[in-house]
Amino acid sequence: MNPLIGRKKEVKQLKSYLQSRKSEFVAVYGRRRVGKTFLIRKVYNDEFTFQLTGLANASMKQQLGQFHVALSKHASATNWASKLPADWFEAFHQLIDFLEMLPKEKKKVIFLDELPWLDTRNSNFLSGLEHFWNSWASARDDIVLIVCGSAASWMLNHLIKNRGGLHNRITDRIKLTPFLLAETEKFLLSKNAVYDRYQILTLYMVFGGIPFYLDFIKPGKSAMQNINDLCFVPDAPFRLEYESLYASLFKKHERHLSVIEALASKGKGLTRKEIVQRSKLSDGGGLTRLLRELEESSFIRRYKTYGKKKKEGLYQLVDLYSLFYLRFIKKTDEDDESFWLNTIETPAFFTWGGYAFEMVCLHHLPQIKRGLEIGGVQTSVSTWHSPHAQIDLLIDRKDRVVNVCEMKFSISPFIIDKKYSENLRNKLSEFRQATQTKKALFLTMITTYGIADNKYSGLIQNSLKMDVLFE
Repeated sequence: MNPLIGRKKEVKQLKSYLQSRKSEFVAVYGRRRVGKTFLIRKVYNDEFTFQLTGLANASMKQQLGQFHVALSKHASATNWASKLPADWFEAFHQLIDFLEMLPKEKKKVIFLDELPWLDTRNSNFLSGLEHFWNSWASARDDIVLIVCGSAASWMLNHLIKNRGGLHNRITDRIKLTPFLLAETEKFLLSKNAVYDRYQILTLYMVFGGIPFYLDFIKPGKSAMQNINDLCFVPDAPFRLEYESLYASLFKKHERHLSVIEALASKGKGLTRKEIVQRSKLSDGGGLTRLLRELEESSFIRRYKTYGKKKKEGLYQLVDLYSLFYLRFIKKTDEDDESFWLNTIETPAFFTWGGYAFEMVCLHHLPQIKRGLEIGGVQTSVSTWHSPHAQIDLLIDRKDRVVNVCEMKFSISPFIIDKKYSENLRNKLSEFRQATQTKKALFLTMITTYGIADNKYSGLIQNSLKMDVLFE
């Protein structure tokens, strides 16, 4: 089995529940394939007092049958037996009976995985879970109830933001996010996949930091060969992942896809009004909920425009696999088996690479701040645009400086020529005039291999290479 890479904060949280002086009810959620179940099993070494995994597209009877099998297995050492429960109230009463037989001094870890699948239509599963926690477990000090699920809409709306009997009953929650570049590098090394950082960056720009996706990488093949094999040959696994990814997470996922594809059409992002126009969805509470679900699942982000109120912010697609799928995989034929190898270093490659690299930088803002040696300075991150200029990343600092960041993807040190230097000067001038800021403006370049030294490079106050993103 793969070693546990990174996740130090989450590991500390999960271990702390064993020392808690009260019972804990913990929700672990995050997008599909991000490693939630793997993390929980690793931390607790698969030593659960009771564990149950929901079945996809199964009936209540089948779920209860699975519960009965799981309970019988865990109780076998005690010679305690139960019958097949008729409903979830009876099932949780059986679980209580089993747990009360065990010594009270030791923490009992109960792991309910794929919780949304257990909540089948008219099953009253949530009512049974509520009764289990409120009437029994919460009054004790020896229960650690870990519930987990990939269906973000269910986890958010039915559990974490529950307005019924489970309202505010969750004692802690862990949102598991994709690996950063540093963790990705360690993960690939653990597979004996040895690459330079440019190749790791390229893999990340396609697959993001999703451990399940990265596990497909074959050592001994280049990053580009792996991308080609996994995305473009006949029956490539990532030709089919896009649709099933969203279908597994959201009910009526076609609505979520319409937002994703609307955002993919405009790199800088869209206002809520523009999303409504492009997606053909109606404005209202349903859209608010849908956007929140996509944001909580790390597919999109909401960010503010410099000088504007938060409610006037933009939404932007930040899921790297979705971006790559819509830019390339969706548009190519399975018969073109060498598509990606023939696309390397073409204009289409660099257009995608430029946007994807920007997204990678936005995933690594703490690393950028450390690279600028402003980790301890209070900052606000935003974007800015006008009819004639656009700045994708502004770091507004408490020490009266604004880092105006330009992010450039290239295969060699980036060259600032006369035309680009004029563009940068005009951008600074227009930004200062439009915003009337009195702060110092530091032009900051974030590139793969740095900037080439020439007569225009002195315009740049800070230059960061991609290595900073791996710190």
